[in-house]
Amino acid sequence: MAANPLNILNKYWGYDAFRPLQEDIIQSVLDGKDTLALMPTGGGKSICFQVPALAQDGICIVVSPLIALMKDQVHNLHQRDISAAAMYSGMRKRDIDITFDNCIYGN
Repeated sequence: MAANPLNILNKYWGYDAFRPLQEDIIQSVLDGKDTLALMPTGGGKSICFQVPALAQDGICIVVSPLIALMKDQVHNLHQRDISAAAMYSGMRKRDIDITFDNCIYGN
């Protein structure tokens, strides 16, 4: 059973409501539907995959070509006590192996 998205939003981000479209996108994901969301820069796209990831069991994998954005998001999630990791070009093989191991074994 998925946790309540609004409760997650409030607990980790301190907001009482979603921005326009976010709730519809999140509900579509939680309903198990393939979901494509096109939003402007600063429109709150990250919430649309971070909240469903926290609402359900398992791992959420996000693919992005923007290394700086990945590092920033992982840092911000860690500030909220949310487990997250990034893998990107230029990482040492050992660091990639550790990240995969942490995903597989629950860290």
